[in-house]
Amino acid sequence: MALLIQSEEVISREGDQMPIVEPSASETLSTVSTPMVSSSPVIERVYRHRLPVRISHWLNVPFLIILIMSGLQIFNAHPALYWGDRSDRDQALLTIKPVQSESGEVKGITTVLDHQFDTTGVLGYSDGMRRAFPAWATIPSAKWLAMGRQWHLFFAWLFVINGLIFTAYAFASRHATRDLAPTGKDLRGIGKSLRDHLLLRHPSGKEAKRYNVLQKLAYACILFGMAPLIVLTGLAMSPTIDTAFPWLLTIFGGRQAARTIHFVACSSFVGFIVIHVLQVILTGFFNNIRSMVTGWFVVQHKGVHHEV
Repeated sequence: MALLIQSEEVISREGDQMPIVEPSASETLSTVSTPMVSSSPVIERVYRHRLPVRISHWLNVPFLIILIMSGLQIFNAHPALYWGDRSDRDQALLTIKPVQSESGEVKGITTVLDHQFDTTGVLGYSDGMRRAFPAWATIPSAKWLAMGRQWHLFFAWLFVINGLIFTAYAFASRHATRDLAPTGKDLRGIGKSLRDHLLLRHPSGKEAKRYNVLQKLAYACILFGMAPLIVLTGLAMSPTIDTAFPWLLTIFGGRQAARTIHFVACSSFVGFIVIHVLQVILTGFFNNIRSMVTGWFVVQHKGVHHEV
């Protein structure tokens, strides 16, 4: 039968701390002849995610899905990226478009700098429609720029408000400094953590109770780098905002440059989300989901030996 420990650190059912004590050499020798059995692993329930963190996390799920899909609808209206303040098709950094051959066949062609890729069926041309991103990836699914903008702007402000509330809570509760800021010891172990992740070796026991260094760096970059960059570049594309804060365009190098940075930053955010979901699955899907719903995360420690 597994032993249960429940606390915010390591607390038994009676509320006492339960340190794990290694036996001395003499104790080990004195019990060599005593029959032993191995118990089940010690199960510890850790209160890992507090309520404000959980609420913010689950609010972001629909917010981000709608923002990404409505953003692709807006991009479809002009599926090309440039640098600077103007659109110059001869100097495009990225284009996604349908191309018809002499035989009449239509293909989707994605061009990155001077390199062309056939992306028929996904980008440029799919399901018989000439559009950069397919209908299943956009909100609304039909070509409707005005409605896409309304969805995007409405949920963008909800995302910003949610982010500001979470950031204020993170600093007020010391969640940002206690749980997200990497320590010197964390940074010295970044190489080992990276190797472990590449080899699918994930933390267990006491190490599973806290964020590892890669998690801390990723969350800190998203919270204090990527998310603010996405918001600011999004604001820089608004003529109304530019009138009130003209320095935004100057910082980013022009409206088209801001649009390109916005697209790249959002694409990177999507990449983070994909990796985040994969890690949730690989490290214990039900345990991770339960912890983000109830706050309680289950950690298993190696079993101890008992005399028969």
